[in-house]
Amino acid sequence: MQMRSIHFYSEGFKLDGTVYLPDDYKPGEKRPAIIPNSGYQGFNEFYPRLFAKNLTEAGYVCLGFDYRGFAQSEGEKGRVILDEQVEDIKNAITFLQVQEEVDPEQIGLIGWGMGASNVVRVAAADKRVKAVAALNGFFDGERWLRSIHSYVDWHNIVQMIEEDRIHRVTTGKSQLADPFIHYPLDPATDDYVQKELAILSPFGKQTQLQFTESIATMNAEKVVADISPRPLFVAHGKDNLLHPLNESLALYEAAQEPKQLYLIEGKHNDFMYHEHPVFQALIAQLKQFFHQHLG
Repeated sequence: MQMRSIHFYSEGFKLDGTVYLPDDYKPGEKRPAIIPNSGYQGFNEFYPRLFAKNLTEAGYVCLGFDYRGFAQSEGEKGRVILDEQVEDIKNAITFLQVQEEVDPEQIGLIGWGMGASNVVRVAAADKRVKAVAALNGFFDGERWLRSIHSYVDWHNIVQMIEEDRIHRVTTGKSQLADPFIHYPLDPATDDYVQKELAILSPFGKQTQLQFTESIATMNAEKVVADISPRPLFVAHGKDNLLHPLNESLALYEAAQEPKQLYLIEGKHNDFMYHEHPVFQALIAQLKQFFHQHLG
């Protein structure tokens, strides 16, 4: 895999990224391209690069980047707003379309975890996306938050959202909190995070409470039917306790054809290693999907 460091601008913020090229790429070729997008607290160095390593082997150009406020990308640190990440992805598409190695009419998206709802919403609104894959996500933010918290905890979250809204209006700032205060990790995911992600400097910084409000108001399920007649691939870990399987099943039910559902023989990210057979099985499904719809 060849790598070229790049940057582009999203609503005035300079975002860092990498164009990933197949080893057999020849100058002058126009290849189909895929943008793999991170989930919560994710960054280009990790999952986008992991997907790119495998997808470039299949002949695709890939673009990985860091959302505003993450890693070396410009933007307010600790500010995580889903609508803003959606805009970052749209601007990444624009940047990718003008790269000399890319066929601008053949661009696909992958969204991992929280990024899955981002790419669904981008694809629903942006006809430039020719195929989209949503992996291990949640798609109705309020429903998901309610499902992982007790009734009392949910009541407290609603109150905290309201108090933070007042705080933002009267002080100009959202309050910072532990990044997992309302996004609690299940034991398996937490174990993976501590071993693989917590040691990386961009991960786990304090996050503004406005992030929780941006989750609660997100509903990708409402717009997923708008992706049709372009294809949607939905995959989810059978034993995922961070984002329940029902989230992807409900999204799939709401989507129109063409659509494909794939159940991963794993949890949330316990299999997210290049050599892991479950990960390679997922990659095989993704290659088949994009080969059929991007060429």
